Amino acid sequence: MSKGHPATPRFGAVWQRATHELQAAGLHFGHGAATAEDEAAWLLIHALGWPLMDSFAAFDALLQREVPADAHARFDALLGQRIATRKPVAYLLGEAWLQGERFLVDERVIVPRSFIAELLQDGLDPWLPAQPRRIADICTGSGCLAILAAQRWSEAQVLGTDISPGALDVARANVALHALQDRVQLLQSDVLNALPGGVREPVLELMLCNPPYVNAQSMRALPQEYRHEPELALAGGADGMDLVRRLLADAPSRLAPEGVLVVEIGNERAHFEAAFPRLPVVWLSTSGGDDAVFLVEAAALRSPA
Repeated sequence: MSKGHPATPRFGAVWQRATHELQAAGLHFGHGAATAEDEAAWLLIHALGWPLMDSFAAFDALLQREVPADAHARFDALLGQRIATRKPVAYLLGEAWLQGERFLVDERVIVPRSFIAELLQDGLDPWLPAQPRRIADICTGSGCLAILAAQRWSEAQVLGTDISPGALDVARANVALHALQDRVQLLQSDVLNALPGGVREPVLELMLCNPPYVNAQSMRALPQEYRHEPELALAGGADGMDLVRRLLADAPSRLAPEGVLVVEIGNERAHFEAAFPRLPVVWLSTSGGDDAVFLVEAAALRSPA
């Protein structure tokens, strides 16, 4: 190599330097990447144009690969934006990944990260011994759970609902991206208001919901990254249970007799149990712990107790 021409940097060195910069900036992680290391790798792999999932699967083999100047410039620009704006990486890149699947995102929807996605992989055994044919994803946002449910149960018809027209536009783009227009229908609805109900109407074997559940005190303390997400999709009222109350009141008329409702409430279990002290629910284990997602059977919702 001739004098005056610096060596092309290696992936490992660029990644480590970026990790330190992200850590020093005091950013909050959790919108698709849990650590500065993961986020730096995601940004760099994207800038290089490499396939993300394959790259993470063979990460050690990447460390000695060269980072060309044009990719390095793209990466530095993205890194600078992340630190300066504190926007989640998913918004900077226009994409997010959940259970190995790519979803298009922008600031009209929250970044896909639902723990319910993990449960769909296992088919919600033993609570759904049969193949559900009619599924609804309430507060669908980007459509990620509706799409993952349609992929998990190939014979199911899935309805995704949201009150936000902008969110539904993003969901439509994702349904098209995954070529599921024939099995995933999208509907604007304020919780369940626009869904058919009553004994003469089709009913659902499975209803999913990742609602706005952040309580008012927690909303005031959210890191800046969350301020880029739509408040409508986060804020759940004083105790976080405003939408959950409406959902549980209306769900029985839409669920089949053996149907189940699965709801994510994050860190709000104490508020949930205060609001519904006698409702028998099952807390499902996820990577977020044993109290972030609950399942309730239709029969329990219909009980006078």
